[in-house]
Amino acid sequence: MRVLLASLLLLWAMPALPAGAVEEQDRTTNAEMTAIFTADQAARENPTTIDWTVLGAADRERRTRTQALLDDGKLDSADDFYHAAYVFQHGDDPEDFLKAHALAIVAVARGRQDATWIAAATLDRYLQRIGQPQIYGTQFTHPPKQKWTQEPYRRDLLSDALRKASGVPPLADQEKQREDWERRWP
Repeated sequence: MRVLLASLLLLWAMPALPAGAVEEQDRTTNAEMTAIFTADQAARENPTTIDWTVLGAADRERRTRTQALLDDGKLDSADDFYHAAYVFQHGDDPEDFLKAHALAIVAVARGRQDATWIAAATLDRYLQRIGQPQIYGTQFTHPPKQKWTQEPYRRDLLSDALRKASGVPPLADQEKQREDWERRWP
């Protein structure tokens, strides 16, 4: 009787899912979205040999197909939204990066905790594209005949604790990464 009573109390204390909510384990991952993501990442394996004209065209095709999957309601799982966020992260316009950010937030909400980094990176990329400084420090550029940089960058806005919670390295580690890239790809 005590076990039954304890079980009933535990069930009563558990938060209910909103009406129509689906548990993540009941969601299916779209195989086509996974393949699109895999191709997107494979195209970037060796940054020193990328033909940006070819890559840009392939990225546009991947975004078009991903948008169609979104429009048709074919993306459901945390993985689907995580993969779609990466595809739109490699976009051309601020709207692509803002959409990537929204997709990453859905991935986190559906249980993909490692999507916090892509959420931060997409926000940084969006901010930079609209002429504002990044706030996490995820974006590095290498202007011709200059050193690697993260500028413009508001280092003072977020703490290293918040960066860590978002899956982003602290400032000191970011500087080490920038120095490493400077040695590897001057």
